Amino acid sequence: MEEMEEELKCPVCGSFYREPIILPCSHNLCQACARNILVQTPESESPQSRRASGSAVSDYDYLDLDKMSLYSEADSGYGSYGGFASAPTTPCQKSPNGVRVFPPAAPPPPAALAPPPPPRNACLTCPQCHRSLVLDERGLRGFPRNRLLEGVIDRYQQGRAAALRCQLCEKAPKEAAVMCEQCDVFYCDPCRLRCHPPRGPLAKHRLVPPAQGRVSRRLSPRKISTCTDHELENHSMYCVQCKSPVCYQCLEEGKHSSHEVKALGAMWKLHKSQLSQALNGLSDRAKEAKEFLVQLRNMVQQIQENSVEFEACLVAQCDALIDALNRRKAQLLSRVNKEHEHKLKVVRDQISHCTVKLRQTTGLMEYCLEVIKENDPSGFLQISDALIRRVHLTEDQWGKGTLTPRMTTDFDLNLDNAPLLQSIHQLDFVQMKVSSPVPAPPILQLEECCTHNNSATLSWKQPPLSTVQVEGYILELDDGNGGQFREVYVGKETMCTVDGLHFNSTYSARVKAFNKTGVSPYSKTLVLQTSEDTQSEEQTLPFPVPLERSQLRRMSPFSSTLNLQPSFPGRSYFELRSSAHQLSLHSSLQSLNSAGCNFETQGTPYSQLVAWFSFDPASAHADIIFSNDNLTVTCNSYDDRVVLGKTGFSKGLHYWELSIDRYDNHPDPAFGVARIDVLKDAMLGKDDKAWAMYVDNNRSWFMHNNSHTNRTEGGITKGATVGVLLDLTRRTLTFSINEDQQGPVAFENLEGLFFPAVSLNRNVQVTLHTGLPVPEFYASRSAMP
Repeated sequence: MEEMEEELKCPVCGSFYREPIILPCSHNLCQACARNILVQTPESESPQSRRASGSAVSDYDYLDLDKMSLYSEADSGYGSYGGFASAPTTPCQKSPNGVRVFPPAAPPPPAALAPPPPPRNACLTCPQCHRSLVLDERGLRGFPRNRLLEGVIDRYQQGRAAALRCQLCEKAPKEAAVMCEQCDVFYCDPCRLRCHPPRGPLAKHRLVPPAQGRVSRRLSPRKISTCTDHELENHSMYCVQCKSPVCYQCLEEGKHSSHEVKALGAMWKLHKSQLSQALNGLSDRAKEAKEFLVQLRNMVQQIQENSVEFEACLVAQCDALIDALNRRKAQLLSRVNKEHEHKLKVVRDQISHCTVKLRQTTGLMEYCLEVIKENDPSGFLQISDALIRRVHLTEDQWGKGTLTPRMTTDFDLNLDNAPLLQSIHQLDFVQMKVSSPVPAPPILQLEECCTHNNSATLSWKQPPLSTVQVEGYILELDDGNGGQFREVYVGKETMCTVDGLHFNSTYSARVKAFNKTGVSPYSKTLVLQTSEDTQSEEQTLPFPVPLERSQLRRMSPFSSTLNLQPSFPGRSYFELRSSAHQLSLHSSLQSLNSAGCNFETQGTPYSQLVAWFSFDPASAHADIIFSNDNLTVTCNSYDDRVVLGKTGFSKGLHYWELSIDRYDNHPDPAFGVARIDVLKDAMLGKDDKAWAMYVDNNRSWFMHNNSHTNRTEGGITKGATVGVLLDLTRRTLTFSINEDQQGPVAFENLEGLFFPAVSLNRNVQVTLHTGLPVPEFYASRSAMP
């Protein structure tokens, strides 16, 4: 029953309906509330007069009512409209249900001062559907009274009333259990057994619950609904065309002479039956909704259980990795210990050998000194030659590397942990269930491929029998000289025209398809030959083209214009995404020239230089972690660290985006541009070498030289996209979040060489997307004269 309460409340006052009336739009209003929101309009301004004069009028005439001036009244929350456009205005008030209610008009000026008022009509705007209704001479009495709604409200309020007490208890009346309709008395159970036994004449009395007894006791006799046009006549018939009850006098006056009229009782039963059938269908929907809610609640429980199970599995997997690492650690420590013991053994052996030899040498030296002290020449000469030989021999033995250590103190072991650290940093979730296989290789349609001057048009299609869904295609061309293939188009189209190629050159082209599962193999390679000069005649390639290449004459480096038809479909990269616990793969478009080369797009009202670049590991802080071909970065420190892009800009219009792959604990990453010598161990913008916007989950600020300006509401979350637009033609820097400009133009009067820059900590991971067209908010502004 509590869910029904909103159906029983007036949309103006927010309370239960009092004397409700039914509007022609089938909505209800309290009679007093309807009287409060009446509008008095000149007869010439009524909807009927405007329709008669041919003016276009909508059912939402309340929009016109807003143009009328209003007078305030301090002591009333409700009132009627008053005044005209020349009167001072007062804002409208709102009811508890959010409906606009206007204060009543101020007292009119004295009759002597005011001109005679023009004829006026009463107009009422339904606060629910906003349909304007013009009242006739009967006013609100022309709307029927909703007595059925009154009865429902009365029963609802009676059901919510406090419990009734027994009328026969002498002390502390107990709660009534029943009511006798014949005796009109409320009884508790003891009093009923004592005073109203179920035998004799009392056995025929009807006992009902207390609430039902009070309703039947207090409800006045049912009032017969009377005709709104003839108050003394009761409704007896029902007009099918007008969809309203009528009386016999209405039929006699001929108002419904040509209408189909049926008996009121029969139509009452018919509509009750129709409402019951409609309720059956709605009841089925409500039952389905309840079952769906049960299913969602079960999903919550299942998600929690799966989360616990998945966390346990993850912990087990990580523990297994840790155990494997500990085992490998023990093995490596064993090798270190063996090396340690080997070094000690060699050094100790050398010490022992040198000690023995030194003892022998010392003994020989002492013996020779004692021989020299003797004064017997003949005896000395007998042994001197032998002693001299022994001394020289011993000296020679010490000179043959004996005094050089056989082992160094350094350990000749260097642990190569870089691949393992990289693998740990790249450790992530992969797709657990493959929804569909990878696409088949596309087929190049040779009859539609052609060259014209220095342009090449290629067309392809999926194999006829392939049923695998394809999300897009990747077209690749070489450099015209047998070099490496580069991506020139990524999108859903199956035809692409590449302009700006060299004349008199031979290019190789191939295409592959991709979807969420992966990338297909390449198609067969197609060889294209551009024209020898700038003749306008279209040249269609004869197929097959011989694979032998003639001597190519390189006129100049690649043309400075690259035009792809159709153009990039909103992004110059593609994404391979799947459900939870999966990786994202971004493949940025590569230019046909060397890395960092710029191309100028055509067909736009502004001159944009499109550049493809990645982050630069060489100039980044040591705590920055790179992945995804240096397009994705994060950090292993809680402090902010700076990373720059590989390409610097000094002129032109450039735009790139950074997608937020991970955002934990509400950090403040910063995005912008910087000089090459910017501080790498502080937030971007702390020094005078960077111009940045740092942003959290609620708002953003611009910062340069540690000066914070232009706080703007609106932050980032996981999955958001931050855009950086550097316009060195106008010397400005502008930022956007999710393709909407964030704040005003951030910085002006920029000159010099600027590198794309980001500062972040370990709570953030971003991916760089380059080669993008200028966003719409800036393109439209650039197109303005």
